[in-house]
Amino acid sequence: MEQELRDIRYQSRTYAKLETLMNRVSEESLKEEHRKQNHRKAVGVDGVAKAEYGEKLDENVADLIARMKRFGYKPQPVRRTYIPKANGKMRPLGIPAYEDRLVQSVMAGVLSDIYEERFLDCSYGFRPERSAHQVVREINQTIMTRSVNYVLDADIKGFFDNVDHGWLMKFLENDIADRNFLRYVKRFLIAGVMEGTERRESDKGTPQGAKYRRCWRTYICIMCWIYGMKRYCESSVKVKYTICGTLTIFC
Repeated sequence: MEQELRDIRYQSRTYAKLETLMNRVSEESLKEEHRKQNHRKAVGVDGVAKAEYGEKLDENVADLIARMKRFGYKPQPVRRTYIPKANGKMRPLGIPAYEDRLVQSVMAGVLSDIYEERFLDCSYGFRPERSAHQVVREINQTIMTRSVNYVLDADIKGFFDNVDHGWLMKFLENDIADRNFLRYVKRFLIAGVMEGTERRESDKGTPQGAKYRRCWRTYICIMCWIYGMKRYCESSVKVKYTICGTLTIFC
């Protein structure tokens, strides 16, 4: 598994577009993600928890892979739940079905290794070994040690709720040539949301899922936005930082 991810990083450094990514979603990688899952996590619309899935792990994973190979696998809608925010409002979260969570986790690892080689150093959102605390320290250092006349702090309101699926796919198609991988990305995006007993279509946006490990739908939105913004302003802005849909520029 580690060797495969190193290969992806090498390919990302070497080639403009990457091919043959879908084979990273294998029985081995899915079982590894199963072992990493927290048994206390909330269940999705399937009602399946880690312990139940693990009772017939080999059989379940083999069946999942077989369905994916014949394109018979379709992600289930995420279960909508809400948690309170600091400002008194409620933040919506999307809880995926258990096998969807496994596939998402493997695909998130692939996407992470593709884009880690392509990001600029000033992006911090949803990146390994980076955090909001680090970017606060960097901003403080910039203000204290460099000549700053203006600070532009931009935040995309309702970023996760309004991401355009068409543009998101165009961003990914710019770097990924594996049509099967992109097909499953699209299937996850349009899987829908279950709120109570009502199923809602998802023609835009991606559910936030902070309660499970690095929801890949959130991750690719962050990556696409940061990657595109960075390339656009790289030559014209001297100091800039981004994290989670927010861009801070010093000039």
